[in-house]
Amino acid sequence: MKTGIIMTKRSFYSSTIEEFCDEDSYSILGKLADSNFFKLTEMQKYAWSEEIKILKDQLRGINDRKIMLEYTIPRMGKRVDTVLLYKGMVILLEFKVGAAEYHKATFDQVLDYALDLKNFQSECQKLTIVPIAVSTEAPDRYYEFSRYPDGIMHPIGSNRNNLRRVLAALVSKYEQPKIDYSAWERAVYMPTPTIVEAAQALYRNHKVEEISRSDAKVHNLTVTTEAIKRIINYSKSSRRKSIVFVTGVPGAGKTLVGLNLASEFHHNAMEEHAIFLSGNHPLVAVLQEALARDKVQQRLEDGHKLSKSAAKREVRSFIQIIHTYRDEYVGNNHKPTEHVAIFDEAQRSWTKEELVSFMEKKKGIRNFRYSEPEFLISTMDRLKDWGVIVCLIGGGQEINKGEAGMPEWFKSLQRSFPDWDVYTAEDIKAEEYLRGYSWESLISGLNVVINNDLYLATSMRSFRNEYVSTLIKYILDNDLEAARSAYARVKDKYPIRITRNLAIAKEWVQGMARGTERYGILASSNAARLKPYGVVYANDRSSISPEKWFLNSREDIRSSCFLEAVASEFETQGLELDYTIVALDADFRIENGKWVAYKMSMRKEPPDWSPIRKEETVLFMKNAYRVLLTRARQGFIIFVPEGSDTDITRRHINYDVTFEYLKAVGIPAI
Repeated sequence: MKTGIIMTKRSFYSSTIEEFCDEDSYSILGKLADSNFFKLTEMQKYAWSEEIKILKDQLRGINDRKIMLEYTIPRMGKRVDTVLLYKGMVILLEFKVGAAEYHKATFDQVLDYALDLKNFQSECQKLTIVPIAVSTEAPDRYYEFSRYPDGIMHPIGSNRNNLRRVLAALVSKYEQPKIDYSAWERAVYMPTPTIVEAAQALYRNHKVEEISRSDAKVHNLTVTTEAIKRIINYSKSSRRKSIVFVTGVPGAGKTLVGLNLASEFHHNAMEEHAIFLSGNHPLVAVLQEALARDKVQQRLEDGHKLSKSAAKREVRSFIQIIHTYRDEYVGNNHKPTEHVAIFDEAQRSWTKEELVSFMEKKKGIRNFRYSEPEFLISTMDRLKDWGVIVCLIGGGQEINKGEAGMPEWFKSLQRSFPDWDVYTAEDIKAEEYLRGYSWESLISGLNVVINNDLYLATSMRSFRNEYVSTLIKYILDNDLEAARSAYARVKDKYPIRITRNLAIAKEWVQGMARGTERYGILASSNAARLKPYGVVYANDRSSISPEKWFLNSREDIRSSCFLEAVASEFETQGLELDYTIVALDADFRIENGKWVAYKMSMRKEPPDWSPIRKEETVLFMKNAYRVLLTRARQGFIIFVPEGSDTDITRRHINYDVTFEYLKAVGIPAI
């Protein structure tokens, strides 16, 4: 049985078109106002009045069809002005009352709504969806109907006087079998938000079940959240200190679980207040910026002004850089105000050597004796009654020197806090978490409770196919037969391509993206010889601003979509785009059927690649490419340069063997 969100009242108003046209306009306006949860402005009332007037004028005489006003798209935190179920088609109308021109932003907006319904609303997946931008005072516009392969129409422009003609022309060309209106309104909605969309929705007090996919194939995020809440409640009532490890495949929603908890407890009484912490500077920067921008816009829509700096100050009480939080408790005995601390990407916390060195060199603090996990546990241990740490752990995602990984959390508990209760799932015993340690050695002397609700088994980032992360694992593990099998399960819904031409790669992602879907170029921070191909910033992390790269419009040269600024694994871990170009350099290549890691040695005369021997550094390289190859929600293309034998750093063989290996997996070359 399929499960998910069944929204019995997704719209503010719903009726047949005939009933709508006969109903008093003030009655309709009243129903819209009664359903509105936010402050109703005069501007909104005027817009609704005009929309009702236009719709009545243009739809009168069209009987036995369905109309819905202010139809909610929870994942995006938005509402479609009007949905018409008409002649077997789903027609979306986005009104711009008073607009005398057709704007690209409006076409993108209504196309985004169409994509959301096509991807996540069960009754829409086989229907034609028609996005129409209604600029009420714009001139008549020539329209030539065409459809994308998935049944979504290219956006159409209409005005207050020609909507009826547009609908008649559509029907003459595309009339479909009749829609079951009741089934459509009761349809299961299974959204998969980006982490930015999720943070914005949760910060606006949406529930995680409203914005997250929860079909039968997915371990429901709500189940994991509820399991953690039970542990929090038990710890509070029993006056216990507890640490919870949430694990899962890349993109399974660990960060979303953490944001949901932080949101839910954010406004609670002080004894339960929670904070979301991350050592991932780009992730925090992007989320803080996105939440601040959204808050400023919300206040503006309510008729008030709020500076972005003021909005950011408020946001920082919800989400914060872990190092800022950590340093607040160094050299003192201050007790945290939070009883629940959520550490995202906890595997990236620093080793004792790294943190001791940092404290001495940067802070002037001598005799510091903690690893970062041990110190962070010690701050919560200062609480007299109870406290809970939630560690969101990614397996095989340590990508930098000094990252301690999951084992250091357990060793810290063994050394200093054996009385804490430990909750985790069976899957944490996998090698990508253990990093060479035995499970028995890590839990010796600890009170460990196994709860498999704390593991998220299915990737939601790649909502088109949950096997993408498995495919990448097999590719990086040199398991060619398993990779071929995994690719066969992926290829029909999740496009992957390879190319030797960067211009072709750019054309591909630009052609795939619709509406405001985002794309960008990714490359390893260790890449050193992509510059001849136009990938010039791969090993210069100071060159991009993550918040601008991930959030700014396509027209902004700093945006990912401009396809100039290149992001590495450091800027993108924990974040995502719809489509990506992953540029492979010779720093990680196939030799004799195995992946081998290299670094550029400037000590050589002339400079050339040198093999990396240190096992830990090789692991970081592998994990870096795991990150890069799992950033795309809907598909990606791998750019493998041609190489040049006139340049010893770009020999053909450095790239050709890797290209042939990827082709052997079954990935088509273009």
